[in-house]
Amino acid sequence: MIIDFTSCRRILHKAYNGANGKKIAIVYEGAVYMLKFPPSAEDKPTTLSYTNSCFSEHIGSRIFRLLGIDAQETLLGTYVVRGKTKIVCACRDFTIEKEGSGKIFYDFCSIKNTVIDSAHEGRGTELVDLEEALSLQQFVAPDAVARFFWRMFVVDALLGNFDRHNGNWGFLVDPSDNWRASIAPVFDCGSCLLPQADETTMKLVLADEEALNARIFQFPTSAIHEHGRKISYYDFLMAGEHDDCNAALAEIVPRVELSAIYELIDQEPLLSDLQKAFYKTYLTARFERLLLPAYKKHCCAND
Repeated sequence: MIIDFTSCRRILHKAYNGANGKKIAIVYEGAVYMLKFPPSAEDKPTTLSYTNSCFSEHIGSRIFRLLGIDAQETLLGTYVVRGKTKIVCACRDFTIEKEGSGKIFYDFCSIKNTVIDSAHEGRGTELVDLEEALSLQQFVAPDAVARFFWRMFVVDALLGNFDRHNGNWGFLVDPSDNWRASIAPVFDCGSCLLPQADETTMKLVLADEEALNARIFQFPTSAIHEHGRKISYYDFLMAGEHDDCNAALAEIVPRVELSAIYELIDQEPLLSDLQKAFYKTYLTARFERLLLPAYKKHCCAND
């Protein structure tokens, strides 16, 4: 069944920031959701009128949950704007358990700014600075935050996320529970799974091994920098220089069941057959050519 969100009640005095597309707050089946509209693809290297980021958001979030990592709840559906039906992604607002109450979200950029012993500001994404902030922040136990960060990094590598920065992950603080802090669910997965890929690109990737490999080994890269350059997921994972990352690989890779991911994709009625084939091929290749070799190299040495 395809959900039509057009008639849902809007919350007019609730707003969301972020660069990718318009966002409104609605109530669906008694819960508050952020409804994300696909951003315009104007000035982007694609023939699409709007990017596929809503599909990326939904599939990416569901794969995170499938792999045992808490992520936002999402629903795909439609919304009619000026007579035109748009595909949208409804993301449950994890700061609100019920209307009129809720938690405060602090992104990692804000958390990083609380580390006053550091000379680096919150937006910086150099890995050594991030690791320093992970260990010195006082919101959640550093070991727990580091484990979460690296598990998120490994799944982002699987999904090809090129935009996991300090503003789209963080912590929740509950004022009604003595200001207790916890790690927020993963959200903002719209930059996964090549959201600018149009039909021509999808057909090329499915038919041309070199085109597929380029989108695994060359791009997309991580938004995190090391030594001043964006991290290549393949080079970084194969180098195996970070024990916490290797531990995340050892935890995540055995959980990946491609058949379960295929089933998840096949169940989406708004996806075309071409999109389903593309997503399954892309994810299979990233798992088998990127995550699995790194796992075998660094996590199975004694097997």
